[in-house]
This record gives sequence, structure tokens and C-alpha cells, in this order.
Amino acid sequence: MARWDGIEECVAVAETRSFTRAAERLGSSVANISRQISRLEDRLDVQLFQRTTRSVTLTDDGRIYYNHCRALLDGLVEAEQAIGERLSEPTGRLRITAPLSYGERYIAPLIAGFTMHYPRLDIDLQLTNQRLDLIESGIDLAIRVGVLEDERLVARPLAHRAQFVCASPDYLARFGQPHTLAELKNHSCLLGTLDHWRFTDQGERRDIRVTGRLRCNSGPALRDAALKGLGIVQLPDYYVKDDIQAGRLVTVLDAFAPAEEGVWALYPPNRHLSPKVRACIEWLGRGLKGGVAWNQ
Repeated sequence: MARWDGIEECVAVAETRSFTRAAERLGSSVANISRQISRLEDRLDVQLFQRTTRSVTLTDDGRIYYNHCRALLDGLVEAEQAIGERLSEPTGRLRITAPLSYGERYIAPLIAGFTMHYPRLDIDLQLTNQRLDLIESGIDLAIRVGVLEDERLVARPLAHRAQFVCASPDYLARFGQPHTLAELKNHSCLLGTLDHWRFTDQGERRDIRVTGRLRCNSGPALRDAALKGLGIVQLPDYYVKDDIQAGRLVTVLDAFAPAEEGVWALYPPNRHLSPKVRACIEWLGRGLKGGVAWNQ
């Protein structure tokens, strides 16, 4: 296996751009990773990486070598997975990430059932609004909502979400209900991380700049402020659905509702999807029933 020595370490360093993160991914030490890379460079008689105190980047020779090694490791994974598929159930460790609030309400309960159904799987579920790099972090599957940004990943649709503009009955009784997008400027809007809200006007997307006295990057906090009558808010359905159904919040500007956004399962672009990832995607798809239904 001498000709394979250092290949996995080379790929890990190339993809994480760090000896430290490569060691974390492989469960090794920085010293061992550095030693394997040095031996590999000596054997090939080329320099694979440019190292500085701040970064690690591939040389031209390193990039060529990495591309071939990545294909080799993918082939090895495919061979192992082909054998693994003979088993009656997925095994091993599955690392998943999902947005915090959506994950708490929908994904975590489904993953709990998935864990019970497949006792030979160990699940690591990370709920965070930080968009982790799947390749660098060694994550098998990400659940993301809205516009997709990372073209390196394979995306499969799981569900959808709707956005609602709403306010408490008390607020609307005091300040009136807006009927046009232009009227939003006369209202106190509860702001999230963006200065605009998204709408659809005569079939076209429109982003409307809104203003208000309260800004917060927490959906539950904005929901709470809306319930207290502090203003109008635009939030995804899973924050406000129950409140709207119970009459605690009232939707406005329904004629300008934005197009629904996708809920996606994303995974690194391996040619052969592992049984554990495939099983999890199918489980989540069935659990979400093709969409985050309004009447769920």
C-alpha cells in the first residue's frame, strides 16, 4: 500500500486548505499529516503545497495530482459502498446540518425517528444558521432553505416554505391594514438581517425596502415582537403558522405573496450516493410529505 501512502492526507489538506482541519477530518495529528505530505512530496519529487503562516494552497503540480487522487478515493468509496449496499440497513456515522429553527421544528424530530429505525447508524446533527462548508467540515448531508449558493453540491428538493407578512389584531386596529406595497412605508416593520422584504407583483419579484424601530436576527424574537403589537413582520410559515391559524396574527398583503422557496437536501458530488445518505434523504422526503404543508 506504499503507493497509497499520503494520498488521503493530500486530498484532505487540499480540500480544507489547512493541516489542522485535515487532521481533524481524518482523526489524525497535524504532525502526522505534515509527515505524510512531506514523504509524498519526496517520493514524487515535486512540491504539492505552498505553505505560509496564514494559508496552504496547491501548486500547479499539486492541483493536477489532487484531481487524480480525488477520483481514486471516490472510486474506492464507491467500491466499499457497493459492498455495503448488500447489508440490509445503513451503517456508520452520518453527519447532518440544518438551519436552527426549521431544524428544531421539522428536521430533528424526523432524524430522531430515523435514528430509531436504523440502530446501526450514529447520527451527528448540527443545527446552525451558519452555512457550513460540507467538504471542509466533513458533513455528509445539509438541509438548506431558500436560494442555493454552492454549485459544487448536489441538491435534491424535499419540501417548500412560504413567507407571510402579518401583524397582531391589536396593531392593525391601531394603525390600519396596508393594502398596497407602497403603504408599508407608513408602518413599523420588524426587521431581520435584511433591509428589504420580498414580494411578487404582477408575476414579477419585487424587493421592497422597509424600515422600523426593531431589528433582530432571530425569527422567534421577531414573532414575539409581532405578537406584542410592535409592528408588521415577514417570516417563514413555520414561525407564524400556528399563530395565524389561532388568530393571534393576521396576514396582510396576501395578493403580493412571494413565490414559495425550496427546502433542499445537499450533499457532496460523489458519483455513487452512499446508502446512509440516500436512506436519510428518502426518510426526510417522506416525513415532510413533499412540502411544509400549511395544514400540517
